Amino acid sequence: MRSLLSLSAALAVALSLTACGTMTNEAPVSAEGFPTRTAEGLLVGPNGMTVYTYAKDGKNAGMSECYDACATNWPPLTVAPGTVATKEYPLIIRMDGKYQVTLDGQPLYYYAQDAKRGDTAGDGRGEGAWKVNRR
Repeated sequence: MRSLLSLSAALAVALSLTACGTMTNEAPVSAEGFPTRTAEGLLVGPNGMTVYTYAKDGKNAGMSECYDACATNWPPLTVAPGTVATKEYPLIIRMDGKYQVTLDGQPLYYYAQDAKRGDTAGDGRGEGAWKVNRR
C-alpha cells in the first residue's frame, strides 16, 4: 500500500511539472496573424487590409529589401515572436528581428495609404513593383 501511495505521489508531481512546463512564455502562439482571402480572392492581413508583394524582394530570397522610409510607407506584415509558421505562410526574420510573413517566397506588406478594408491603392505603385495578390 505504501509503495502505491509513493507511486501515486510521484506521478502527481510529474504531471504537475509537465503542466507547468507548457505554461511558459515560450509556448508557440497559434496561427493567428496570418493572411486570409476575401470572397473576391484578395489577400488580406488579419486586420482585413490588403497585403502586397514587392518585386525588388526577389522570389525566395528569404529577405526583405524594404526598410526605413520604405517600411514606413509599406509596413511589413509581421507576427508575434513565438508564432509558428504555416506551410502556406513561412516566416523570415527582418534586420530588426521581427518575423515577417511570406507567400510563395515573397515577403508581405500593407500600404500605409490604404484607408479602409478592400482598398488597393498600392497596386502597381513604384513603377509596378508593388502588387496585390489575387487568386
